[in-house]
Amino acid sequence: MAPVAPSRIAVVTGASSGIGAATARQLAAAGYRVVLTARRKDRIEAVAAEIGAAGGAATAYQLDVTDRAAVDEFATAFQSIGVLVNNAGGALGADPVATGDPADWRTMYETNVIGTLNLTQALLPKLDASGDGTIVVVSSTAGHGTYEGGAGYVAAKHGAHVLAETLRLEIVGRPVRVIEIAPGMVKTDEFALTRFGGDAEKAAKVYQGVAEPLTAEDVADTITWAITRPSHVNVDLLVLRPRAQASNTKVHRDV
Repeated sequence: MAPVAPSRIAVVTGASSGIGAATARQLAAAGYRVVLTARRKDRIEAVAAEIGAAGGAATAYQLDVTDRAAVDEFATAFQSIGVLVNNAGGALGADPVATGDPADWRTMYETNVIGTLNLTQALLPKLDASGDGTIVVVSSTAGHGTYEGGAGYVAAKHGAHVLAETLRLEIVGRPVRVIEIAPGMVKTDEFALTRFGGDAEKAAKVYQGVAEPLTAEDVADTITWAITRPSHVNVDLLVLRPRAQASNTKVHRDV
């Protein structure tokens, strides 16, 4: 394929499945050369191969976003890039504050906040160099409202929200946009399953009776739409939920 301009290179973290993989596919379809990162090398290679077979341009790079040395090494591969989608994250457990596992809280904070910080710090100079950069932080409606049993995840996503909001203030005047996409209930193959330690019954109950929760493709479509707005248009914060979900705690279920 013909070389892609640096401003058309997009790095997507957590791209091995779910929202990250769907975003990589849709950005590739929009003409970006996509760099997929995740810890599971076989999964991102499979997604990259799928994109290539569809006529897109994609490269897989195994990366743990919480490993700062590895992130810094990864960043040396680029002189400039156009887009960074900070999607890596996730939830662990649904225990109340009184009995929550500090190790789970630490893991969620490290992935959702420190991982986003690591990639953003390492690649911000490359985004600046493109003259037309975009940083996307995929947070959650959990970053904008609390709910029982979710404090660890809520705290981490509040951190991701504040990181995006503060960064936007700090770099105003530079050629880099900061976009936050905050999805509500999204049904993917792994999110709830991971949260409940592989308990498929508990994971299924999250979506029980909800006719149409959001899909990974719905969120990816929204992310791609925000990125492909004209350069002077910044989507500061976009919250999306399924029609059946009015808030973090109010969901219509047909049961």
